[in-house]
Amino acid sequence: MKSNIYIIGSSNTDMVIKSNSIPKPGETIIGGDFYSFQGGKGANQAVAAVKLGGKAIFICKVGDDSLGKKSIKEYERYGINTENICVEKGENTGVALIMVDKKGENLISVASGANSKLNLNDIIFIEKKLKPKDIVLIQLEIPLEVVKFIISLCYRLNVKLILNPAPFHKIDDDYLNCIHTITPNMIEAESLTGIKVFDINSSRMAARKLKAKGIKNVFITMGSKGVFYMTDEKEGHILPKKVKAIDSTAAGDTFNGALAAALSFGMKIFDSVEFANSAASISVTKMGAQDSIPSINELEKKYKDLCL
Repeated sequence: MKSNIYIIGSSNTDMVIKSNSIPKPGETIIGGDFYSFQGGKGANQAVAAVKLGGKAIFICKVGDDSLGKKSIKEYERYGINTENICVEKGENTGVALIMVDKKGENLISVASGANSKLNLNDIIFIEKKLKPKDIVLIQLEIPLEVVKFIISLCYRLNVKLILNPAPFHKIDDDYLNCIHTITPNMIEAESLTGIKVFDINSSRMAARKLKAKGIKNVFITMGSKGVFYMTDEKEGHILPKKVKAIDSTAAGDTFNGALAAALSFGMKIFDSVEFANSAASISVTKMGAQDSIPSINELEKKYKDLCL
């Protein structure tokens, strides 16, 4: 039986320009294509979790504007539980401005809007809802007081919590000690540990330092270099799938949502990372954030040995 996945995070509308290159400071580049997508790290991860077979309950805050209303309708269309999405009156829904070059690399700037207004009163109800088999997935595009409350609560209730430490903010070791799983990319791993991460050996060093802080499972996503993982039982490196990258915008979010879904199925840690890595590899072959996330059927068709 699938466990519930509670995703607490941000909801944005992504405004994307794709061009040959990303402009340098002071430079203007003409000839790009414009797209608008639903986004936000929390929302992307909720969509990934449900598209890949999970039971996703999304907790976020949107503005009382047309973007917020559209966002909620889109989440409902995917089958996400939206009962706990809050609407902040007089506030704009979050917006992300994204530039993508011909290699699929991106540059992102976010106006948080209603995301910055999410507070403890909006999430306190979750204490009575959580069960030991549930999975909680959280990121750092919302106020840190909310993040810290959720980390402490999950630790006290013995609920598995996945922290995607993006965008990076410093979190005290007292909170890191309470985390079941952390999923930094190479830049975030360096910010967390002070170790420059660029290959398998440096990933191992950073993972050991994070494990020493009390984190049970460390998965460092390395983009085109794959994923390095370290658990209490073992460590290793999962090679990336060979694909033609078009847009890497939601790759990390796809990985995290897929990881949460896999754990909610009862998959073992290593199998869950393989599942998440494969889902992320498909996402970079398409434009956009949520539209690029594969369904469980699409993942099964491409990588038959990974799905239930």
